[in-house]
Amino acid sequence: MIALEGVTKRYAGQTVVDDVSISFGGEGVTALIGPNGAGKSTLFGLVGRLVRPDAGRVTVDGLDVATTSSQELARRLAVLRQDNHVAARLTVHDLVEFGRFPHSRGRLTVADREHIERAIAYLELDAYRGRFLDELSGGQRQRAFIAMVLAQDTEYVLLDEPLNNLDLRHMTEIMRLVREMADQLGKRVVTVLHDVNFAATYADRIVAMREGRVVADAPAREVMRPEVLAAVYDTTVDVREIDGRPVALYYG
Repeated sequence: MIALEGVTKRYAGQTVVDDVSISFGGEGVTALIGPNGAGKSTLFGLVGRLVRPDAGRVTVDGLDVATTSSQELARRLAVLRQDNHVAARLTVHDLVEFGRFPHSRGRLTVADREHIERAIAYLELDAYRGRFLDELSGGQRQRAFIAMVLAQDTEYVLLDEPLNNLDLRHMTEIMRLVREMADQLGKRVVTVLHDVNFAATYADRIVAMREGRVVADAPAREVMRPEVLAAVYDTTVDVREIDGRPVALYYG
């Protein structure tokens, strides 16, 4: 279980995560939603030790993130950031290999190579394994990064805005893969999403943030109510039932 206990983070005197206590890992897919500046990505950074809290404590399976070794943490938790600074002239196969570094420390074993091959096959990237990242479409590149995370073979997977800069077809494809990672592979996925309809369709649980605080945390259908979404986004939101699913409609 990932647990945050009274966690606060400030930048230049501004509080971006405000005394948050919450746990993740009980559901297959949890979607973290909220307006820009709500603190969603910072929350991810705190869990993945990319930033340090000013107050509070973060644990993964009872291990304090602040004191646990990076290697041990990376065996339990994989984090895919939205701003991946990876050399464009890296091949898909090379990228996926990086996922095994916490286990192999650069000396790949037979077991490591099996994980790499399974991840490439699962994301249907075999035809692209020798291509450089800058030769791929946005959707193909995002699949390659998710394959790297899958090769890391952790129980918990954090995806920070995995749908950024993708068209509708590729957004749907990525979310289908996220759902399958939870259902077929037993992963516990927490993902930041801007589109609440994708969250409602693919997530078991939705956590909504606003101004650094958690303002809603419930099964997806319960969050998809006009009064809840209006409080999160400070705008009028209508919710209709279409083919048995709640769909949010926004008005200017």
